Amino acid sequence: MRNLQPSTRSLKALAALLVLALGLGGSAASAQSTSLDDLVSAVVRIKTFIAPDGTSVSNLGREREGSGIVIDESGLVLTIGYLMVEAHAAEIITNAGRSVPATIVGYDHNTGFGLLRSIEPLKLKPLTFGKSAEVKERDPVLVASFGGSGMLAAVHVASKREFAGSWEYMVDGAIFTAPPHPAWSGAALVSREGKLVGVGSLIVGDASGARENNPGNMFVPTDALLPILGDLLADGRVSGPARPWLGVNADEVGGRLFVNRVTPQSPAEKSGLRRGDVVIGIGGEVTKTLPDFYRKLWNSGTAGVSIPLDVLQSGSVRRIDVPSANRLDHLKLKSTF
Repeated sequence: MRNLQPSTRSLKALAALLVLALGLGGSAASAQSTSLDDLVSAVVRIKTFIAPDGTSVSNLGREREGSGIVIDESGLVLTIGYLMVEAHAAEIITNAGRSVPATIVGYDHNTGFGLLRSIEPLKLKPLTFGKSAEVKERDPVLVASFGGSGMLAAVHVASKREFAGSWEYMVDGAIFTAPPHPAWSGAALVSREGKLVGVGSLIVGDASGARENNPGNMFVPTDALLPILGDLLADGRVSGPARPWLGVNADEVGGRLFVNRVTPQSPAEKSGLRRGDVVIGIGGEVTKTLPDFYRKLWNSGTAGVSIPLDVLQSGSVRRIDVPSANRLDHLKLKSTF
């Protein structure tokens, strides 16, 4: 979408196009459909202020902003977690310009979701959840970020596939759309039925997965939220044993996993891993891709288990035993959850 702030005339034309394409008319024949005005209003701006000693400050900064999606009548707002993790304060700004302080409700590293709640009702109609699993490749969908109708974009689903991020993160059934939306962080992905099916996480260079120049966005499917929503509301985090976390950021290059960053004070750093190392395997089992590395890591046990990493370091292969940790215990969350 080349012009995200069109004139009033072109905005009306855009709105009409979206209503026709996605069925967002709110007509009597579709009483439960989401109107365009409701959709726009339900996507709000969030601003967060991070604890000065937060471990994510060096990567993500002390002040962050992006979009959030109102998902209930009380002012519960869903967003992408990196916008609010380790926040000590937050505010929600509606498209009408109303600013309301918000509390931090919960964060889940495995999915990447974050939740905030306004301290008073926002008086906005929440978006309802659709089923991410029912969204198909080539389906027309809508991306909505904060900023009103001028920040709506009609896109299509370029692919649905596994996504592995360099920061010990993997999503099954991630939804990739094209063309790219420039304000993707926390943006709503809306199905043709007007239902919320994804939350914006990244801009990518290959939305189709065909290893070609096809830029787009990656959305975390909201199907992944529903099984953990109760835990996040009750405790701020998912209950039960946590996955082992090392604090290694790695990139796949030519069938090798090169360490591009080691999180300060993480188990990996304390065990002697450093930037430029190459992860060869775990416990003698060779691993060449991030998904394979993560599966072997997470199948090794729960947080606290020692991970026998095989690492190429300074020209020779060595075994480094890394006592893993719970990622959430490394973050500065006590002031928020």
